[in-house]
Amino acid sequence: MNRTRLLMIGAVALALGAFVSLFVYKNLQGRSSSTGEPGVDVVVAANDIQVGARIEEHDVRLVKYPASSLPSGTPSKRSQVMGRGVILPIAKGEFILPSKLAPENAGSGLPSLIPPGMRAVSVRVNEVVSVAGFVGPGTRVDVLLTGTPNGSTESQTTTVLQNVAVIASGHTLERNAAGEAQTTPVITLLVSPDDAERLTLASNEGHIQLALRNPLDTQQDEVTAANAKGLYKGGTPVAAPPVHVHPVKQQKIQPSAPPPSVLSVEVYQGDKKPDTVKCTDQGCEDSK
Repeated sequence: MNRTRLLMIGAVALALGAFVSLFVYKNLQGRSSSTGEPGVDVVVAANDIQVGARIEEHDVRLVKYPASSLPSGTPSKRSQVMGRGVILPIAKGEFILPSKLAPENAGSGLPSLIPPGMRAVSVRVNEVVSVAGFVGPGTRVDVLLTGTPNGSTESQTTTVLQNVAVIASGHTLERNAAGEAQTTPVITLLVSPDDAERLTLASNEGHIQLALRNPLDTQQDEVTAANAKGLYKGGTPVAAPPVHVHPVKQQKIQPSAPPPSVLSVEVYQGDKKPDTVKCTDQGCEDSK
């Protein structure tokens, strides 16, 4: 009897548990279906795509994402990205956004990395000039020139360009597969047309040295040229440009005239009361 009662209680408990589970499942399913959004096709990277590469069929795939979660301008068709050059690295599974691609018909490789109005100029370097190979794509440098100015017999070093972007080292637009710096004899810099002329002239005038800088440091510093005398104690560094100081006109203050001095003089006439006479610088008068 007790065994039969226990079996009945167990069966009722199982049935009640199944009913509660089914109720919760239906409730959650109803909520998700009422708030969910239909997914739309989005183009994402099927593998890591490096800078300068041309997007091919095997580089992309389509996935579905909620429309409200997508960045503005996300491509939804393969044809929107096929054949375009990559100007920023794209990781596997990442959205292929227009901001990371070169304009249509701009090609791929180094030319696609050059914005309108800018120029790519290469300079010959070695391990010292390229800061032991750490000057690579994506870094920023200052360009220093050491030479002998016209009319001078002493070498000087001056900063020609500051905060210049490096877009390639040799024929490579990226670091190697291990992420290590590559030592190459040529560094390509991104400069304006005016700076391209100065850089080319500096390469022919003397010795070029690159100074690696923090990419967050974009300040243009006022740096004066350095010569050999300024390196030694008691030497005479290159004179700084003269500073013109405008003299301030001072108003002449006229001193005020001192107050007149006053003297009191008593005059006695016999037994009469003496008269008091006050005398100043302007004359004497009787005080009566």
